Amino acid sequence: MSGRPPMTATGAERLKEELKELKQVQRPKITQAIAEAREHGDLKENAEYHAAREQQSFCEGRIQELEGAISNAEVIDVKTVGANAGSRIVFGATVELYDIDEEKDVTYQIVGDLEADIKQNRIAVSSPIARALIGKNEGDEVTVVAPGGDREYEIVSVKYI
Repeated sequence: MSGRPPMTATGAERLKEELKELKQVQRPKITQAIAEAREHGDLKENAEYHAAREQQSFCEGRIQELEGAISNAEVIDVKTVGANAGSRIVFGATVELYDIDEEKDVTYQIVGDLEADIKQNRIAVSSPIARALIGKNEGDEVTVVAPGGDREYEIVSVKYI
């Protein structure tokens, strides 16, 4: 893999959609809010103006972050990678694990850092659990060294979807 950060093709599409939303919807809304707030007069004590400017700053920062991430990323087609990896875990894998301590199944997809979202069970390739899983196979047991203590998992299945 090159020195460029990996990103799944699906993740790249999600980030491009967010970028489009920010540029075509949010940016014009914020510009309008600033214009309206300016009409209220004295800008020093104008809370709406300051809030809109802060929102503008956040929006522009996120646009720059997304543009940089998308242009620098190595976009990876997960299905192509999976065809070569088989049951071995590599970037992009969706892994079903059995949490031995909690006695329950959990499923994670290993994705790029910027597209990670634990609420969607997408974990960063740089996370402790992803690092423990990379290179392992279906049926293996792994120990993840985590801040809250070591966790034991059995790898139930590996898919590339």
